[in-house]
Amino acid sequence: MRFDIVTLFPDFFTSPLQCSLLGRALAKQIAEVHLTNPRDFTTDKHHKVDDIPYGGGVGMVLKPEPIFAAVESLPVLPRREVLLMTPQGEPMHQRMFEDFSQNYDQLVLICGHYEGVDERVMDLVTREISLGDFVLTCGEIPALTLLNGVVRLKPGTVGKEDSLKFESFEESLLDYPQYTRPAEFRGMEVPEVLRSGNHGAIAQWRRDQQLEKTKRMRPDLYKQWSEEIS
Repeated sequence: MRFDIVTLFPDFFTSPLQCSLLGRALAKQIAEVHLTNPRDFTTDKHHKVDDIPYGGGVGMVLKPEPIFAAVESLPVLPRREVLLMTPQGEPMHQRMFEDFSQNYDQLVLICGHYEGVDERVMDLVTREISLGDFVLTCGEIPALTLLNGVVRLKPGTVGKEDSLKFESFEESLLDYPQYTRPAEFRGMEVPEVLRSGNHGAIAQWRRDQQLEKTKRMRPDLYKQWSEEIS
């Protein structure tokens, strides 16, 4: 799977692309990431990528020409989405990551910056994506989040792929509590049922914990789960 990140700050991705699970996945060629800087496609001597907004207002707006040129320089794979990272977009969720991982060959991620991008850039964009209902300094942060969330679902990335089946949000429920050794720490003990060896009882306890935790911490998800099973 190919990721093309259109960013004014390619150095932002240097360390994350080399570290941990993501770095190993790229080394194994499970996915490939290419960084393209719109500034390299400017034609003026100052390499200007932003300008003041028409109609007045604070801040600067990213110009359309460098972004169009950057995106149009990229190869086009058959199953492709061009995503704009923006607070106005659809909030990321696990089902979105699964869809991208299973059904696409290429994701082009345009990282917004300053006060946003010229509206004409939307002619390139097939989908707007957000990290949540808040504003960040740049689109690189949500782009990295999406990259991580999608790549970790590709076969061969996670060592024990069965663990992906039992994660938070896989069926609109939060994960159950996890424990490891020692069995007792500062007066806090691992629940007896987890030490019982009774796999049926353990499975039921975990399910009960998932439901209770989701209902208490994320009533919106609990409602969604209830509607899905009804």
